[in-house]
Amino acid sequence: MGKTTLLSLAAAVRHPTDGAVTVLGQRLGRVDLRELRRRIGLVAASQRLVDEELLEEEGATAHTVVLTGHTGTSAPLWDRYGQAEHERAHRLLADMGCKDLADRLFRVCSQGERARIRVARALMAEPVVLLLDEPFAGLDLPAREDLITAVEELAETRPALTTVTVTHHLEEVPATTTHALLMRDSRIGAAGPVAEILTEENLSDCFGRPLRVERHDGRWSARAVRG
Repeated sequence: MGKTTLLSLAAAVRHPTDGAVTVLGQRLGRVDLRELRRRIGLVAASQRLVDEELLEEEGATAHTVVLTGHTGTSAPLWDRYGQAEHERAHRLLADMGCKDLADRLFRVCSQGERARIRVARALMAEPVVLLLDEPFAGLDLPAREDLITAVEELAETRPALTTVTVTHHLEEVPATTTHALLMRDSRIGAAGPVAEILTEENLSDCFGRPLRVERHDGRWSARAVRG
């Protein structure tokens, strides 16, 4: 079982072929998945939103895209969005540093802007867990840093929200990360408090080559040891 499969089980979008999976205290197969999924926010860089193409064709704005997260629908259900929902969508865009994008067409937003809009959309249902599957993939350095900053600020403004970030790059680990889990060849190599797990020994073993690991201002970096 790789990280993608593990995350899909945690997001309650896939059932296990063997064994049992419990998510937020609920065993898959014995719970209404629609209700469970409302408690889980999922943003995967490798997957477009199920309604993204339709929203682009209809000329949806960033604000409209975020609104659809309230109903989890493939198109906006305007009769389900009152003033509170509109205000929440605006507030979430502001929280993600996208306040000025509210009226911009989603289809003309940059990759970095779309990434932050997707996170805002995932937060509309007020989940207790936010799963980010390689959210920085395809982003340039400024866009990556903007998104990392937004994720770090979520940890400060929403301390009750658990955020899980999947990445291949140590530089993408937010400074607010408290725990880490390393996987290689579909096996868990180490898991625990971040400072105990992201060590040169553990990471060298995980990536199969000697690495030099450094940490500055809470952010991590790694490079191969040569010679």
